[in-house]
Amino acid sequence: MKVIGIRKETKNIWERRTPLIPDDVKELRDRFDIHTIIQPSSIRVYTDDEYSAVGATVNDDLSAADVIFGVKEMPVDFFVPGKTYVFFSHTIKGQPHNMPMLKRLMELNCQLIDYERITDDDGRRLIFFGRFAGIAGMLDTLWGLGQRLLHEGIETPFLQIKRAVDYHDLNEARSALQKVATQIRDKSLPTPIIPLVIGITGYGNVSKGVQEVLSWLPVVEVTPSELPRLCSNPPRWQNFIYKVVFKEEDMVEPLSPNDTFDLYDYYQHPEKYRSKFTQHLPYLTVLINAIYWDSRYPRLVTKSFLKAWYTRNTPRLKIIGDISCDIEGAIECTVRTTTPGDPFFVYDPITGDTTPGLEGPGIPILAVDNLPAELPRDASREFSKMVKPFVPYIVDADYSKPFDKLNLPPALKRAVIVHQGKLTPNYQYLSKYIDKYG
Repeated sequence: MKVIGIRKETKNIWERRTPLIPDDVKELRDRFDIHTIIQPSSIRVYTDDEYSAVGATVNDDLSAADVIFGVKEMPVDFFVPGKTYVFFSHTIKGQPHNMPMLKRLMELNCQLIDYERITDDDGRRLIFFGRFAGIAGMLDTLWGLGQRLLHEGIETPFLQIKRAVDYHDLNEARSALQKVATQIRDKSLPTPIIPLVIGITGYGNVSKGVQEVLSWLPVVEVTPSELPRLCSNPPRWQNFIYKVVFKEEDMVEPLSPNDTFDLYDYYQHPEKYRSKFTQHLPYLTVLINAIYWDSRYPRLVTKSFLKAWYTRNTPRLKIIGDISCDIEGAIECTVRTTTPGDPFFVYDPITGDTTPGLEGPGIPILAVDNLPAELPRDASREFSKMVKPFVPYIVDADYSKPFDKLNLPPALKRAVIVHQGKLTPNYQYLSKYIDKYG
């Protein structure tokens, strides 16, 4: 019998997800003779008893397992020599705070397989929480919008929406928003916020989750080019919300006026492009950031732009839901992260100061870095079904072989960041970050 381990999540009290749910643990045992040892947890959304009932062993000691699965980053002192670990390591951008963890895995001659890098031949991710990041982020942003507008003396149907973490599951959240939709349809939105325009950057899995939530409300989709006309002569009565999705060509442009936008060229040579996104900001009530970003790409919203903008006028932009949550990244005013229990801070563009919550001068920013944890049961169920087919391959692989002989399917082999304590060829670039921050 082969044995895997599941680590308990300890990032914070809100992290209640699991990489494999009890039903799938049972199937792995029955079909593939894979036994699971799971560390006990008082906060995990699936209880210890639920795992015991399907034949798993509940024990803090995972030493019998050669492969250990988790969700979020693992502590430096958790690792054991020679074992294989599968989790979201958040290292591929050279994130400074995780370089000591990566260095320790290498020192102990371990293997690291990162879910984020399990992709098909075209680079599409096969295991992800993106949909639930989008769903939770949109729910939280709509909750925040209602609270912020109330602070400004404007009552809206959004006051009926709760934070994502306060819903039992996705069905309860959907039912709640359908009631809000009825209120919006039956009664006009308040005049001061008409037209209410929600702008979404990107069209991937996170964006799809955002749009799924908006589909529960009365929404009319428009293009970026239609925004100036919509806002130049707003109606006095409106019982729907405008949605606009921004693609790359709407957000950036070539530095050279003689060049035209080319998507492939942009991803190959982002240094040849600059942001033009701020031309859309005056028309938005809500901005949802749902794009992948790293330091090679231009920022969409800079601190300097916001400072000049707020100095000149009072923007109609009420709130930013930065679901991507890169610190000082695409949304530069995302200067810190928040938690599901207190998901917003207000950024003052004039002073650069931040205030916890939703009150105070400036723009409220949603900056929760583990949003899917707010819907732990639904998110874990969907994630587990993605992970389960790969488990037998991960368990059966012979990690004593050289990397070029490692018998893993290509999708998994692409995700091996560390093998026998060494960075694999595709991840050699991380050595400079380890040297600097490890």
